[in-house]
Amino acid sequence: MRPFRQYSSQMPQYIPLVQFLHKRLTFLIGPEAQEPFFKAPDEVLSQNEVYGFMKPVFGPGIVYDASKRNRQTQFQSMAHGLRTSRLKGYTAKIEVETRQYLKTWGDSGELDLFHALSELTILTASRCLHGDDVRENIFKEVSELYHDLDQGLTPLTVFFPNAPTKAHQKRNAARQKMVELFSKVIKNRRDNPDVKHSDGTDILSIFMDVKYKDGSPITDEQVTGLLIALLFAGQHTSCITSTWTSLFILNNPEITKRIVAEQNSIFDAQPDAPVDYKMVNEDMPLLHNSMKEALRLCPPLILLIRYALKDVKVQAAGKSYTIPKGDMVLISPSVGMRIPEVFKDPDKFDPDRFGPGREEDKSSPFAYLGFGGGMHSCMGQNFAFVQVKTILSVLFREFELEMVAEKMPEIDYAAMVVGPKGDCRVRYKRRNTSQ
Repeated sequence: MRPFRQYSSQMPQYIPLVQFLHKRLTFLIGPEAQEPFFKAPDEVLSQNEVYGFMKPVFGPGIVYDASKRNRQTQFQSMAHGLRTSRLKGYTAKIEVETRQYLKTWGDSGELDLFHALSELTILTASRCLHGDDVRENIFKEVSELYHDLDQGLTPLTVFFPNAPTKAHQKRNAARQKMVELFSKVIKNRRDNPDVKHSDGTDILSIFMDVKYKDGSPITDEQVTGLLIALLFAGQHTSCITSTWTSLFILNNPEITKRIVAEQNSIFDAQPDAPVDYKMVNEDMPLLHNSMKEALRLCPPLILLIRYALKDVKVQAAGKSYTIPKGDMVLISPSVGMRIPEVFKDPDKFDPDRFGPGREEDKSSPFAYLGFGGGMHSCMGQNFAFVQVKTILSVLFREFELEMVAEKMPEIDYAAMVVGPKGDCRVRYKRRNTSQ
């Protein structure tokens, strides 16, 4: 790991850093030091002052730009759309999208797995989040607009979110067009309630019915902003994680054999059986742990940041520290999950470290940070596990796969959301026993 690599080999500790752009940055490294970061309420360690640069992407009044009461309502509606009962229905939708997409591969060939899984991830996300009418009628437009929104988020955006750059201009135009598109979808659904637009389980349906605590209804622009926020939160992380998980598995022949054997043990008796939520959630522990391990080694978000609205007390290595009000407080999952005192042989891909008898991720409450932690842990983590594991279950049963490159790609630390950099190509051949 290049960023702060020197710290991961040291004893876990609290590290104050020098000023940057007139802000003092304080890093917390190691489970003990990280605990206040995840336990402190928003009144002590705040996200709003840090992530305000997302307002031009999500729109006004969404998430970090919303009042506390409205933000709570927005998060509650997101959580409602991602609860277990809905995940059970999403599993089937993800499998259908995956099988349709894999048909386009033919029986054998070579492709960039990162690019392919990026395409597939947004297809499955659109089906679950937006609904059938959006996925089947305007997906191409939504996908192209999302691309412009995504490209409008650059390192410059963090410091100057409204700088008059070409990328920002395209971002602003894309968000406005996205609002117009979804406003038409919402109007059509409301004007034609007897027509089946979707099966009613998509998250758009939930957002359309949101009312804030003061009784005011959510606006079409805010509905669109929430959809954009969810897509942003999941698209990069899921496609990056599915790519890393696949490549780490393929780079370890013994793990590859075990993954295929695990899938065979589930589906041999009924090879035509659809994937269901129970299978994904309970019957694929090695695939599950492989995904966790890929997230440990290559988390898409290498920095989590808060702003100290009050002084914060920190304990680390038997010493007490005070982070002063006004500091930017940072945690790096990339560093925290490669500390050898916490994870044995931290640079090794070893999914069994999470299995019975070891469970290194449970050595302390905040040792594993694949989905953050505490009150602001990622509410979409269960959806991410279902999405990635369903896709990879189908992929590894449908095809024999091998990496083209002789080594793993590097980690692209120059990206806003950190993914693989280099050769992600795989050769594939359809299995004779495929569905």
